[in-house]
Amino acid sequence: MRPFDLPLGFKYATTYAGIRKQEKDDLSLIVSGVPAAAAAVFTTNKVQAAPVKLARASMRASKGVCGAVLINAGNANCATKSGDRVALNTTKTLAKLLKLQANQVLPASTGVIGVELDENLILDKLQTLVDNLSDTALPDVARAILTTDLQPKGASREVTLRRGAVRIAGVTKGSGMIHPRMATTLGFVMTDALVPQTLLRRMLVRATELSYNRISVDGDTSTNDTLIVMANGASGVRPDPKEMSIFEEALAETLQSLARQIVRDGEGARKLVSVEVHGAITDSSAAAIARAISISPLVKTAIAGSDPNWGRILSAAGNSGVNFDPSLVEITLQDVKVCRNGLASPFDEADMKLRLDDTDVSVVFRIVGKGKGSATFWTCDLTEDYIHINANYRT
Repeated sequence: MRPFDLPLGFKYATTYAGIRKQEKDDLSLIVSGVPAAAAAVFTTNKVQAAPVKLARASMRASKGVCGAVLINAGNANCATKSGDRVALNTTKTLAKLLKLQANQVLPASTGVIGVELDENLILDKLQTLVDNLSDTALPDVARAILTTDLQPKGASREVTLRRGAVRIAGVTKGSGMIHPRMATTLGFVMTDALVPQTLLRRMLVRATELSYNRISVDGDTSTNDTLIVMANGASGVRPDPKEMSIFEEALAETLQSLARQIVRDGEGARKLVSVEVHGAITDSSAAAIARAISISPLVKTAIAGSDPNWGRILSAAGNSGVNFDPSLVEITLQDVKVCRNGLASPFDEADMKLRLDDTDVSVVFRIVGKGKGSATFWTCDLTEDYIHINANYRT
């Protein structure tokens, strides 16, 4: 992510607050030069962390205006006695430093659930964050928000419109407990386009459905998932009504890039798996089938072992709740048809195993007929390393 790709009017800072056991930055700040139009989606888990609950309330109270986002890693601030107080006190104190209304500062947290978070660790570092704000430090934020991730994740787009260029940039984190509906990740996307809040909200919901809601690592939805988009208008460019679709497409592409990076960096993952479904009655039916295939442990372990066991894919689709005729199904792995008319299609086992050894795997599930519904999901293989990582997460 190059500095000139970054949207105008935003600044960023990170520091080590002592929340993590390991001494690396665990506190991040994103600030807009002027309060921005904002939209957000949050976890659908019934258990919700204090920052999620506060951010939801603040978005309602501010009517979608956000001036800053405060993010900590290393502690989820969830299922604790002091969680609500910590989220409120830290954002109120930061709001005073930035001369913002308290409801214009949104909190986000990631890390271990059920461990009390000492608010003083954050309060003592807020002035440091404010003093160190820089318009080029978004990559630092990408690194500071990581937990079990192995790689920082960022994406950017520049869109040329009739009145000039606008920029979109975002960072995200997530590696395990990934199954957004919206769920499991933190994501922060900034743009200097001038977009009304009501339009931004609709765009985010649609773009999320085609990106973060189409990924799965392990089928678990987190308690802390938060995706925020801020549009501060610093470019002075407002897309024409006919250009809003162009801007929305760029936003969706940015979110898709971030979402795919999460899956590629899934805990223990070695392969990024694209699951396409075509020929369903509706797009939502196709999405349900793709989701069922993507979350199946049997499918994911077969891919981990480069085993072309297409029967597991057919079985997973049958568990999706979608009504379809199995005798009309075709399944293609790595561009080789392995199932036709719901039955085995001859293929070279040795060649297919070599194809499935690739780090990018393609699964195409097609229902032959008049159905026009289609959907794409992204998932990863399930390896023994996933178990090792999560068996020792707290220790």
